[in-house]
Amino acid sequence: MPIDISQLEVLVAVAQERGFSRAAERLHRTQPAVSQTIRRLEQEIGEPVFDRSSKDGTLTAAGQVLLEYAIQMLNLRREATEAVRELADFQRGKVSISANEYTVMHLLPIIDVYRARHPLIKIEVKRSYGSRIPAEVLGRDVDLGMITYKPNHPALGSLLAGSDELALILAPTHPLAGREEVSVRELGVEAFVAHNVRSPYRERVVETFTKHKTPLNIVIELPTLESIKRTVATGIGVALMPKLAARTELERGEVVAVTVREMKLERKLHLIYRKGAKLSHAAKAFLSCARDVAKSSPHRASATGRYQ
Repeated sequence: MPIDISQLEVLVAVAQERGFSRAAERLHRTQPAVSQTIRRLEQEIGEPVFDRSSKDGTLTAAGQVLLEYAIQMLNLRREATEAVRELADFQRGKVSISANEYTVMHLLPIIDVYRARHPLIKIEVKRSYGSRIPAEVLGRDVDLGMITYKPNHPALGSLLAGSDELALILAPTHPLAGREEVSVRELGVEAFVAHNVRSPYRERVVETFTKHKTPLNIVIELPTLESIKRTVATGIGVALMPKLAARTELERGEVVAVTVREMKLERKLHLIYRKGAKLSHAAKAFLSCARDVAKSSPHRASATGRYQ
């Protein structure tokens, strides 16, 4: 007898709930019924999927492998159901997108256009780490993802959705605030406030300071861009971040932005999707809106994105 979808549902529930009794409550089934389903599943594959010596639903190596496929299959079933229910005239439906604290800002202009064109479609943006977003798209946890690098996975396509530039963010009272441009060597005495999540752009900044034999004094590391901006506004330190991330504060005059001569780094934004997969009407329309927004952007290079 082949594995059926209900067995996979039980496997996922036990793994996520870390126990048979909690999984039974979630599935509105009895614990013996859940245990029996898992035993049948193990008989089908010829391997145990849970470590019986553990009481917290610890998976075996075989269970870990099967869990990944089970989640993808359940996501695919959900996606297929939504696609069938979704009407071609956009009277219903949903598009889900993964983004991090920074890239979500680039989604906002696209969302604005999308809502104007398709007001009845629900938009769900999930916060995630940039490094995890490609796997979430591939695993069908979301339809699309916004990241700051071009994915190299053969199953992922991307649309160049925008660009931004790195800037030195300062308090208006800082001695360098009246300058349009500074050099790296002038920043060796500055106290920097940085994000505590490592990124390729942070590494490029470190490399630039090293190249110019200038110390990079990171005195505070914070978990969010919002906290970094507020700290800089008080005059405690300075920060290097994408200019768009501080747009609101720049417009209010709470901080100022200065170009660093040796770090004119352009950050490109990519909207990624499953290449060759059947995208929903809602997801296709979002990609279309992203392309139109990119075409109207001052950064004309952003308009070259296409999707398959």
